[in-house]
Amino acid sequence: MKLHGRLVRQGKLIKEAWAESQDASGEFREQLEECLILLCKELDIEVPLWLKKNSKEFGIYRKTSFDSNHFGEAVSFDRFEIALY
Repeated sequence: MKLHGRLVRQGKLIKEAWAESQDASGEFREQLEECLILLCKELDIEVPLWLKKNSKEFGIYRKTSFDSNHFGEAVSFDRFEIALY
């Protein structure tokens, strides 16, 4: 699994990163969690809360986004987007 992450502020890309699961034989959810954690480490942000909205969007569009409400601390961006490749 390959996951692409982008940090966006005022409609402009400020940082992006890629993450790939090391265990391709694992369950989809486990691979997704691993990639999300790797992306957050690479982008130097905390791991966001994954809500029902994110599951629905990710299932339909293979991508989802997180805003400041998904994080416990203040963030320096408007949106964190992830997409499956």
